[in-house]
Amino acid sequence: MTVTIIGIGLIGGSMALALRQNGLASRLIGVEHNEGHAARALELRLVDEVQSLEAAVMASELVVLAVPVNVLMSLLPGVLDLVKEQVVLDVGSTKEGILRAIANHPARGRFVATHPMWGTEYSGPDAAVAGAFTGKACVVCNSDESDADAVDLVERIYRLLGMHLVYMDAHDHDVHVAYVSHISHITSFALANTVLEKEREEDAIFELASGGFESTVRLAKSNPAMWVPIFRENRENVLDVLNEHITQLRKFKACLEKENYDYLRELIEEANKIRRIIK
Repeated sequence: MTVTIIGIGLIGGSMALALRQNGLASRLIGVEHNEGHAARALELRLVDEVQSLEAAVMASELVVLAVPVNVLMSLLPGVLDLVKEQVVLDVGSTKEGILRAIANHPARGRFVATHPMWGTEYSGPDAAVAGAFTGKACVVCNSDESDADAVDLVERIYRLLGMHLVYMDAHDHDVHVAYVSHISHITSFALANTVLEKEREEDAIFELASGGFESTVRLAKSNPAMWVPIFRENRENVLDVLNEHITQLRKFKACLEKENYDYLRELIEEANKIRRIIK
């Protein structure tokens, strides 16, 4: 199968590696506006060649859109304009706005909205990871709006990549990822800025930083070109969860201000219940 990857960065590059390693792609074509990324993707053999968008889509059986969600919003209708029998999927972190934008497109059925739940704080072709998707979840949104054969192909691909499938409505997906992914990134960005501000006064902070700090602030290294569009597209849901997060922070602050250590213990014990979800 000839596969086009549009956007050969962390996710697109990792997808290219996975498709090749699992024997799903006999030919991989890249589409990449960043010339440096395109050259590096060829050096790393993530793709066999780099072509223009139109030539690549026309030559492919499967098209994977792995670009920031704001680019995806503007790019997807044009990709679908080129589609006849090809299947198109995306790997974006928001879904409702994207599906709304193509709701009435004649080739809507050839598109399958997916979100493989994996990522790192790194970006670009060099960030691509072999075996990245094994054992992870992939969300498929509004599959009833896609052609049955397109859904079948996408399901088969993700299962062969070692993923288990979760089916959701696009609205529900965007609400849930605000809670499990988007708020984590905002919290990490804010913590990093807090520590960087304080570090101006106390040089020893980073010398004392432990593994706990590193794991908490790791996401702050994530690319703003990816995350600003995500926050913009999922603004209402992110604001909802952010307001709740601020409420929780205020509870901890009040406990310390009022020296209410019994309630502080209750808050921590309540937080410990997350063990039921995350082992």
